[in-house]
Amino acid sequence: MKIYFLLVALFAVNIADAQDWQWMNPLPQGNTLNCVKFTDANTGYAVGEGGTILHTLDGGTTWANQISGITNNLNSVIFTDSITGYAVGNDGKILKTTSGGILWTELNSGISYDINSIYFINTDTGYAVGAHGKILKTTNAGVEWTVQISGTNDNIYSVFFTDANVGYAVGGDYSFYDGFFIKTSDGGINWTLHTIEASTILRSLYFSDSNTGYIVGEYGLILKTTDAGINWTINSTGPISILCSVFFTDIYNGYAVGWDGIILKTTNGGLSWTSQTSGTSERLNSIYFTNTDTGYVVGDAGIILKTTNGGITWTTLSIGIYYWLTSVYFTDANKGYAVGAGTIIKTMNGGTDWISLNSGISLVLNSVYFPDADTGYITGESHIWKTNNGGTTWISQISSPYTFSSIFFTDNNTGYAAGGDDYNNGIILKTTNGGTTWTTQNSGTANTLVSLFFTDSSTGYVVGAFGTILKTTDGGIEWTNQISGTSNGLRSVYFTDENTGYVVGKGGTILKTTNGGVAFVKESESQESAFNIYPNPANNKITITQNKELHEIAIISIYNIKGEQVMHDKFQYQNKIELDVSSLTSGLYIVKMQTGNGIAVKKVVIR
Repeated sequence: MKIYFLLVALFAVNIADAQDWQWMNPLPQGNTLNCVKFTDANTGYAVGEGGTILHTLDGGTTWANQISGITNNLNSVIFTDSITGYAVGNDGKILKTTSGGILWTELNSGISYDINSIYFINTDTGYAVGAHGKILKTTNAGVEWTVQISGTNDNIYSVFFTDANVGYAVGGDYSFYDGFFIKTSDGGINWTLHTIEASTILRSLYFSDSNTGYIVGEYGLILKTTDAGINWTINSTGPISILCSVFFTDIYNGYAVGWDGIILKTTNGGLSWTSQTSGTSERLNSIYFTNTDTGYVVGDAGIILKTTNGGITWTTLSIGIYYWLTSVYFTDANKGYAVGAGTIIKTMNGGTDWISLNSGISLVLNSVYFPDADTGYITGESHIWKTNNGGTTWISQISSPYTFSSIFFTDNNTGYAAGGDDYNNGIILKTTNGGTTWTTQNSGTANTLVSLFFTDSSTGYVVGAFGTILKTTDGGIEWTNQISGTSNGLRSVYFTDENTGYVVGKGGTILKTTNGGVAFVKESESQESAFNIYPNPANNKITITQNKELHEIAIISIYNIKGEQVMHDKFQYQNKIELDVSSLTSGLYIVKMQTGNGIAVKKVVIR
């Protein structure tokens, strides 16, 4: 029998205000991805905006979210073995995992500048580069970091070493849009600057061997060298404006990631690239549901999407126009309206066909709402209009210095309008007399607000710039922030019931909540008060005990050292849980327990 030494470690995570809005489009998610790395041909990680960490176990076919514990943008990730990895990001953030990404803890970088890239040449020695030409080096697996002289004050976006001494870093200056890479041949003691006539910022580089390397950057640029960086040629041009990271698992198979969550893959050394993501990336401006399953989204370039299964899948409706559409509203299951740049279109058959209406308005129209079949409101630049005849004629109700992006009525008299001013202050107005007069409410945010929705007379939501989601439960007197999980601008919010809601926005963003967007708040749980596992090492069975009485559901998950979930079960009101692990092969595993008090992780050896 093979015996394994026991590695005893208990980690506790304090997850506060974790978001409960899930991605529906694009998939797997729509935050910009800044870096992609693989530990083997199938296992990879990608990190990006808002603390995003994705994990794949099948060569990028599917991706799952991991919890980073922060909302700072993450810019780079690297693994030194199958379970030990590092991620770096804005404000000097450095995270480390020793569990294949199941749990991430924060290290002290000693700086507050943005860190853009990280690379380890072995388990102990690594380099991190970032803003203002900063280069950090560690020789003790991230415990301590020292600053090195790079020879440039420009931002450095990527670093890579081909061996212990020879390394490269690339970057650029936003003022001049030049491209460069710097190279060291003495382990980072000295760096030499090389310019590239790319007329754009270079974001990331990777060498699949000592001579063959790739650089990606702005405008979908992909460069390739086969002579260790002496010459670079355009290998391929990606389909998006910005690619942020490139990585190859061998000389043929590579990945590139970038804006709006795009993930590209090549299997022929970069000659061609295919997308690993699905769904539209057009900006989506408005969403409306006629029942719990059937909903519509409109956006830029005249796009109209329809779902009949609660947002699981979306189909594109062809309407033959290319104006951007800003708002959509249905008065029943078949009759609906959409507005845009001086445009009003109408459908009478659930979106199959649309006809244009004469609005008589040349200003950009931002939002439309009908409290009943005849009475409707439209907002636009500094105006609110009202119709009493189903949209045949419109009368101006208010003119102000604000740009109104959204309007919503809880009954024929009580309504709300949201928007912003020249200083990007979030504005919310309220009327209690059908729009005759409006009063200003305190939104509590400086971000421009774009859309609002009320599930009843007291409970409402507002969304806006930089991923803002606000909620009120007292008719708009007070508004509190929710965590959306994205920094993409949000353009519209809609709820089908008191708990089930959707928001849409930039980059094709569609998010969904099934609990009113309420974040689950975890209380701190000390290492000693989590749970125990015995025996450890174990053979066929393990017993998990709580150190305090459990009055709720506990979710137990077991992962192998590659991060693959091998067991998963739920238990309720049990302080002693027995699990049959006889089907698991010998090795080290990670047991995660999630309860209302938090998430705790322990290592266990099966022999």
